[in-house]
Amino acid sequence: MDRIFAALTRALADLLHPKILWLLVWPMLVALIVWLTLAVLYWGQALDWIDLHLHQWALYEWTVSTWPFRLVAAWIGWLLLLLAFVPLVLITAVLIIGVAAMPAMVAHVGESEYRELARRRGGTLAGSLWNALVALIVLALLFFLTLPLWLIPFLWPVLPLVLLGYFNQRVYRYDALAEHGSSAEIDTLVRRYRGELFGLGVALALIGHIPVVGLLMPVYGALAFIHYCLGRLRELRSEPIEASATRV
Repeated sequence: MDRIFAALTRALADLLHPKILWLLVWPMLVALIVWLTLAVLYWGQALDWIDLHLHQWALYEWTVSTWPFRLVAAWIGWLLLLLAFVPLVLITAVLIIGVAAMPAMVAHVGESEYRELARRRGGTLAGSLWNALVALIVLALLFFLTLPLWLIPFLWPVLPLVLLGYFNQRVYRYDALAEHGSSAEIDTLVRRYRGELFGLGVALALIGHIPVVGLLMPVYGALAFIHYCLGRLRELRSEPIEASATRV
């Protein structure tokens, strides 16, 4: 938990650097334009699709037949689309940053605070694209598998945090380590700190749902993962060779 808090704190300080300010704008702007355009073109079709599939579930039919859910039944499609809009924008911005902007951010943070770390370049652009694609596919599968659970009042606030937490850590961890870590080091760090990486991803998902502040999350999240991952890489390389070899 201390490492997660330290990464979030250091990332907050980096947000005000001139090299980072532009990154706060264009990925989110592109993501907003993409989804606003899709909303204008396909909102009606999306409502019809949601209504068709919801009525195929016995749980939904039973839920909307009872009071007070009967009152919101006509608006459930709108509510679901509105609730999905912010996560979709954030997911798109995370993908854009992970693939297009992460190398510049890693170079900035690495030069300023982790200059002693040798660059072993265990990641590639192809690897970054593949990692992002896998993260997106798994996220979509998890979303559809858990879709019935989103109707349960106590679960729907938790599910997006869990799903986006997985997605955040899956995209950011590879790109944060691609330049400095070797392939073996990346695998070791992911395996050793999987729980903390997921915890950091969930923390960022929670920040992403805060009005206005959430717009900063994609860039802030990238910086936080860079600090966390490079910090852990520094620790890994400082371990005695025997102990490091045993753990790997």
